[in-house]
Amino acid sequence: MHDQIRLPPKPPRIVLGRSRNEMGAAAAGDVAAELCRRLAVQGRVRMIFAAAPSQSEMLDALARQPGIDWSRVAAFHMDEYLGLPRAAPQRFGNWLRAAIFDRLPFGAVHLIDPDLPTAASAYANLLAAAPIDIVCLGIGVNGHLAFNDPPVADLDDPVAVKLVELDEICRRQQVGDGCFARIEEVPTHAITLTIPRLLRADRLFCVVPGSSKR
Repeated sequence: MHDQIRLPPKPPRIVLGRSRNEMGAAAAGDVAAELCRRLAVQGRVRMIFAAAPSQSEMLDALARQPGIDWSRVAAFHMDEYLGLPRAAPQRFGNWLRAAIFDRLPFGAVHLIDPDLPTAASAYANLLAAAPIDIVCLGIGVNGHLAFNDPPVADLDDPVAVKLVELDEICRRQQVGDGCFARIEEVPTHAITLTIPRLLRADRLFCVVPGSSKR
């Protein structure tokens, strides 16, 4: 059973960092404090992670935070490419394994399997099994959340997880971030959590480094 604490709504708190490391450390400290607060009164915590170089410093700092009982944390991620080999390092599940999932003793790690024809509905059912407490996310250079690029983003999306075609600006960002050598290598489609599914979580921590996103 998942007895979630529902905290009262409050306006966003914006923290500016002088460097990526400073921003990542500050965000990790806030996420860790929220985790510890919830684990003190909840049996478990369910959280969703973004997979992107923009999150690297935060995830590294979070993995080194003391005093968190990760065995009571269930992890999800928010999107995954279609068409990449299962072992490809660019697959977001693999990226998050290296960045944090394999570094800590999570109670459960639920990865999107894009090779399954029912991947979107199966993942939506996993997410719906209990409330989501925390989301760690970023913002793309075109303003996307997860892979909800402007052409497909829907603030009133009726589904929780869906198949999308990626915007060219989004695909070029993957090259600019060093994830792929050429845009021709970047998949054209992906599975993503929708905006309403992400915003339904109780607390969101958004890390947005870089002058291109300022």
